[in-house]
Amino acid sequence: MSKTKNSADLGTSIDINAVQTIRRFVLGTLGVFGFVVLLFTDSTWQNTAGSGMDETIESVGLVLMAIAIVGRTWCSLYIGGRKKQIIVEEGPYSICRNPLYVFSFIGAAGAGAQFGSVTTAILVCAITVVVFAIVTHKEEQFLRDKFGLIYEAYCERVPRFIPDFRLWRPVPTLEIQTSLVTRTFLDACLFLAAYPIAEAVEWLQDAHYLPVYFLLP
Repeated sequence: MSKTKNSADLGTSIDINAVQTIRRFVLGTLGVFGFVVLLFTDSTWQNTAGSGMDETIESVGLVLMAIAIVGRTWCSLYIGGRKKQIIVEEGPYSICRNPLYVFSFIGAAGAGAQFGSVTTAILVCAITVVVFAIVTHKEEQFLRDKFGLIYEAYCERVPRFIPDFRLWRPVPTLEIQTSLVTRTFLDACLFLAAYPIAEAVEWLQDAHYLPVYFLLP
């Protein structure tokens, strides 16, 4: 069962909305910077005739993005609109404290893979992990301030990012906020934008409208 802290003090030293706003800004800024770099970067595999490795990497990336979309939507069924009110301990939140972020890591890797490069996929994923790790630290401060020992016990039992499937706890019923689930699904679908963007960059490079300065495997 989900738990709350029986306390009249709902104030905390952390503005969680501000943290989320900063997270979006940082990711957006890094995304723009990364895209500019990728305009002049090509995959080593695309210059290896007949290997087909770049297409394989892109296909795997599409699968990863699909997993991210389904996974984030699934997580929102449990957490939608309740993150700041209660500690959700069922479903994906029983095996990992931040499953939404974990699926974002997977989606980021898939988006990077659309450029036909394993290196790009790893770099995009790594940057996303670093940003979310910082955000998670701030969020955990907020939750510790609000829920105290209840949240401390949850942190001791459940890992931050790497799921422990042995801890799985189902829930018999769910109260779903459909608007929030829909919004999470649509937000997750933004990962798919990487596919047409990468294809457009590849076409511009092949047509010699964009010079290539870097090659990544």
